Amino acid sequence: MVPHLITALTGPINELEQRVIDSMPATERWFRLEWMEHTPPLYSSVDIRNAGFKLAPVDTNLFPGGWNNLTPEMLPLAVQAAMAAIEKICPEARNLLIIPDNHTRNSFYLSNLVQLQRIFNMAGLNVRIGSISADVKKTTVIELPNGENITLEPVVRERGRIGLKNFDPCTILLNNDLSAGAPGILEDLHQQYLLPPLHAGWSVRRRSNHARSYEEVAKRFGKLLGIDPWLINPMFSQCAHADFSTGSGLHALQTSVDALLGKIRRKYKEYGIHEKPFVLVKADSGTDAMGVITVRDAKDLKALDGSVHSNMPLLKEGQSAGSVLIQEGVQTQERVHEAVAEPVVYMMDRYVVGGFYRIHPDRGTDENLNAPGAGFVPLAFHHSTQLPQPGARPGASVPNRFYMYGVVARLAMLAASYELEATDPHAEVYD
Repeated sequence: MVPHLITALTGPINELEQRVIDSMPATERWFRLEWMEHTPPLYSSVDIRNAGFKLAPVDTNLFPGGWNNLTPEMLPLAVQAAMAAIEKICPEARNLLIIPDNHTRNSFYLSNLVQLQRIFNMAGLNVRIGSISADVKKTTVIELPNGENITLEPVVRERGRIGLKNFDPCTILLNNDLSAGAPGILEDLHQQYLLPPLHAGWSVRRRSNHARSYEEVAKRFGKLLGIDPWLINPMFSQCAHADFSTGSGLHALQTSVDALLGKIRRKYKEYGIHEKPFVLVKADSGTDAMGVITVRDAKDLKALDGSVHSNMPLLKEGQSAGSVLIQEGVQTQERVHEAVAEPVVYMMDRYVVGGFYRIHPDRGTDENLNAPGAGFVPLAFHHSTQLPQPGARPGASVPNRFYMYGVVARLAMLAASYELEATDPHAEVYD
């Protein structure tokens, strides 16, 4: 069952919702034409915030690790999408190797790997999990709290191909975001498909690049629908060389924060919004939510305590942040079980396959929910009773919102495909 939402829907979001529903044929055709020109990431997840007056993606993950939060009812869609993806990549594929995060023994993450293995196995592949961690020297079976178990095997490389003992895969699925850099064992593979590609990892990827790509997508989609792109796009700026541990670059960061807050205030005034604007300061690379700071006034940056300063420049596996992204904050007006909530949409290939609500009882509507203490409530997208109803009064039915979530998530996924094309080191360059 889908949980009841207490959502304030007023002003432009109602018009936006109605516009997208009424434009469904044009929207779906637009996506279809885009996918003829651009290749979607193999899989992705998108965090979405619904402020009532604005609906926008706030984070796009190209190595989603929460597949265990999808319900059994969502699996058929995921399996069909996995089949479609594999048919395009390697139609004759028989074996698939999943490479997980290093040094991870978190049972929730391991359950995520089991779910991924199940999805691709049901798509008709032999699936095994191979670790590139130096700690995994032999086949290791780990029992999980839910009664399942997972088998990790050491990856071996031979003649330019990687695999396991007596297992030669056509396709390698990375569920490792490469925060510590791209390991040599994964480079220059011979006639094997590595998905996502190495340049999708955080050793290369930057949130600011994604934000620029999404801004382009939002403008084009906004023109199609005749709407202000701001309604679906969080404004942003980038500040290079901000080091919280030494204080270097903080003046420039304050200036950038102040300028972006000014832009948001002008937009709020234009739409008659009386909320207090805020921004989120995030490391420009890295998938972890460590050190995400909510800032309502540039002066607040001076008052941050030392623990935040020491955490902010560090990323997963000790990577250092060279620059930060300053992103317009989007409140969430959604509640599940009395807790602040935000939808997370999961996609495989170009298809929405399901998702869940991330909830956090100890966080406010203007705070990052991807933090310790968060919980998850499954959300399905596939029930026929949740199909969008053209002509329905905007805000009158839950289905409209679900369709909107799927549209916004796919816009972010399309932006990710733009982003990966722009950063592909092997892309052909034409004069």
